[in-house]
Amino acid sequence: MRIFGKEGCRMEMQRVIELDMPVNFRDLGGYQGLDGRQVKWRKIYRSAALNEMSARDRVKLANLRITVDCDLRSSREQRSYPDLLWPGVRFVNIGLYAEGDRFNQAHPFLRLFHHLPEFDDYLPKIYQQVLLNEHSEEGIKRVFEELLKLPEDQALVYHCAAGKDRTGIISILILMALGVDDKTIAEDYLLTDELYDFSIEKQHPTNEKLSQVIAKMNVTRGEGTAVKGITETIRQGWGSFDKFFTRKLGFKQADLEKFREMYLEEEEED
Repeated sequence: MRIFGKEGCRMEMQRVIELDMPVNFRDLGGYQGLDGRQVKWRKIYRSAALNEMSARDRVKLANLRITVDCDLRSSREQRSYPDLLWPGVRFVNIGLYAEGDRFNQAHPFLRLFHHLPEFDDYLPKIYQQVLLNEHSEEGIKRVFEELLKLPEDQALVYHCAAGKDRTGIISILILMALGVDDKTIAEDYLLTDELYDFSIEKQHPTNEKLSQVIAKMNVTRGEGTAVKGITETIRQGWGSFDKFFTRKLGFKQADLEKFREMYLEEEEED
């Protein structure tokens, strides 16, 4: 199944959750993953900042059974623009980016013992630095830990300010863990930029507009190179996501198998 193929518009309309604010709140489900299985719908959500939601929005998130809110923003961002929480949700402070001088702190032997790629472009470099940073590693682990203990009948959302870079990095890692191919991961990443074109007007894309978004994404590949800062670093540095998950993040292989069982399912026939 191709998300951006013949039925791409219908699939993407299902993916985008209509809220008053933010516009960029969407479901990570529906993508084809490992062994042809599909990422489960209504389990993992990604978003921009949640500080401007209406009362109606918060009721909707409660009805979606979203019980965990992982905030990837800095402590300053959280103080200035605190999340508006909804009934039954638990707030988790992640703070993915290291603050101050700690941003460039990575284990000194990583480049010595791992064949890490070099990037010329700015964003892949930044994404790689986040992946290697000791503080960010703890944040990444925390998100996976929250997902691993999430009850079957509940859902989780993670977000930053714009829902692009920090949220994008976590999305890339989750989709890699579930065996989604690189092209689809890049397409999911690019969808954020396109949705923000509509947020200026504070409206949600119509079927016609979303079709135009998908067509544009099919020819706008350059921005997707940022994704390689994660995917190529993991594959060249550790050989596979499985090894990165166990050796860098410190999980067991059984944890990864559990994660895949929790968030993948057989694709339903039309």
